[in-house]
Amino acid sequence: MTTSSVATTRLERGRPASVGELRNRADWLRLEVIDMIDGAGLGHYSSTFSCAEILAVLYYRAMRLDPARPDWADRDRFLLGKGHAAVGLWPILADLGYFDRAELDRFGYLGSNLGDHPDMRKAAGVDFSSGSLGHNLSVGVGMAMAARLHGSDHRTFVLTGDGEIHEGQVWEAAMAASHYRLGNLVAIVDANGYIGSGPTSELMGIEPLADRFAAFGWRVVELDGHDVAALVQTLDGLPAPDDDRPVCIVARTQKGRGVSIMEQAPRAWHVGCLTPEQREAAVAEVTTRMQRETA
Repeated sequence: MTTSSVATTRLERGRPASVGELRNRADWLRLEVIDMIDGAGLGHYSSTFSCAEILAVLYYRAMRLDPARPDWADRDRFLLGKGHAAVGLWPILADLGYFDRAELDRFGYLGSNLGDHPDMRKAAGVDFSSGSLGHNLSVGVGMAMAARLHGSDHRTFVLTGDGEIHEGQVWEAAMAASHYRLGNLVAIVDANGYIGSGPTSELMGIEPLADRFAAFGWRVVELDGHDVAALVQTLDGLPAPDDDRPVCIVARTQKGRGVSIMEQAPRAWHVGCLTPEQREAAVAEVTTRMQRETA
């Protein structure tokens, strides 16, 4: 696996990252994902790119974490419902120091700790193994309830996809979260409009999504999931964890965001591998944007 074309440094510890830094970090993540999938020979680009800004804001600003103590009882929890986007999780966890960056070179290899879906038994920093869609919000409800029982003020964040929302268990969990007044639970829906087999709207209508969560008793914010400033404002302004209503952030996103050929054919890039020519063009596009934004 080659290294990214843009040199980046870790964000300084102990302070919230700025909006500009977070935008840069989201594009850095896209470059890392391109490298890792290139090394593995196959992976999920477009589903990962739709949540790049969300992951950047969560890990570099919003969540309370201590990589030196991955099992710290009062850390915030993160559950990746759309587990096939784990390739976007690994570079961040390595960058934060959960494991050595050299492990990224073995992504997707037989025996690697870093698979196409996260495995909590293998990789530090993973709170729940995911891949089978529909379970993560239910597990998040359980974690949020446990925090209340133990008197902890940490939050549980669940990133789900709009395809995963098709699962009935998600709505059972949504009902339970409201019933138990779990204000320490935050669900973020990466609403990119697609599942693996086609447009979400054609396969199972879920709209109006914000109204549906509100009807279940959640506080709901709807925003552009690529607008870093809006994500920062919303996550910085979350009610206290002892609030009596869970929070749902409906993040309207674009599958394949940040790489033009994927934005234009999102379904085609649900899983795949760029040709050398496509890879060169994608890296150049992201690199140019990063340089322009930091100029």
